[in-house]
Amino acid sequence: MASYKAIDLFAGIGGIRLGFDNAFKDQIETVFVSEWDKFAQETYSDNFQDELVIQGDITKIKEEEVPAFDICLAGFPCQAFSLAGSRKGFEDDYKGMSRGTLFFDVARICEHHKPKVIFCENVKGLTIHDKGRTFKVITGTLEELGYTVYYKVLNSRDYGVPQNRERIYIVAFRNDIDSSKFQFPEATDSTKTIRDIIEEEEVSVKYYLSTQYIETLKQHKARHEAKGNGFGYEIRSLDDVAGAIVCGGMGRERNLIIDKRLSNFTPITHIKGEVNREGLRKMTPREWARLQGFPDSYKLKLADTHLYKQFGNSVSVPVIQAIAEQIKRVLDDVEV
Repeated sequence: MASYKAIDLFAGIGGIRLGFDNAFKDQIETVFVSEWDKFAQETYSDNFQDELVIQGDITKIKEEEVPAFDICLAGFPCQAFSLAGSRKGFEDDYKGMSRGTLFFDVARICEHHKPKVIFCENVKGLTIHDKGRTFKVITGTLEELGYTVYYKVLNSRDYGVPQNRERIYIVAFRNDIDSSKFQFPEATDSTKTIRDIIEEEEVSVKYYLSTQYIETLKQHKARHEAKGNGFGYEIRSLDDVAGAIVCGGMGRERNLIIDKRLSNFTPITHIKGEVNREGLRKMTPREWARLQGFPDSYKLKLADTHLYKQFGNSVSVPVIQAIAEQIKRVLDDVEV
């Protein structure tokens, strides 16, 4: 019988849940999952064999429809936060200033259920959005709900994955729980490089760039450099770490690598020009999964386009696990 029940909001492909499952093992049971993207739902369902029906749009789910839980996991999207209104205090912060944001849904569900712990992950920039007022609304709301709030920016590269990815992590303990000994985890492993996560075997020719596409990337970079911008493709050394992977745009092109193991240069997709002979390629979705600390047993059944988006949007599992272990330590002390 699990000691703790958890809900997984804005679940994506389950990265936060995976980190907590790794830390709590059989002491945690997920009782509710919400994720609106149907492709993310597919990947989630492929990898978590439970009977739960993944719920869709959280804004349309009443808080009383969510089963009782002890831990709220919420990697809520950082969309534009509306901070209109000048009144101070709980009514304005929670019912007004943050209305229309998805954090509001985390707050209303947790106000109803009063879990022991609320865990949130977001982009580092959240702390300075709208001159810090957005972040003040979030932490202030959690405090008004009756929680002691801890937060810190951590970099994934310090926790065993070769990716330079800074994110803010928020941990809120209900005030009746003595959380004074809680601290965010120290770095566990900063030694990993891209070489540690690349495929062992030769990868498909489809990941190798065409000569014409490389030319396009060079022109794009030159245009930006002429304007003083730093945008453009980047080739990463196998002995370095990747830049933060993102869900679209230049995400893949900012993390190109040289891999000269290709033996058959015949294209299997429609390309302009020919396959480059320098060994320049994109990382594969499996390599992106490893950059986020997902195990190789994690099933990747969808088309690459969806998988790149999903891992770019996901979390670094080892960071989540390290924080979850610290949370568990506090909760275990309380239970003794």
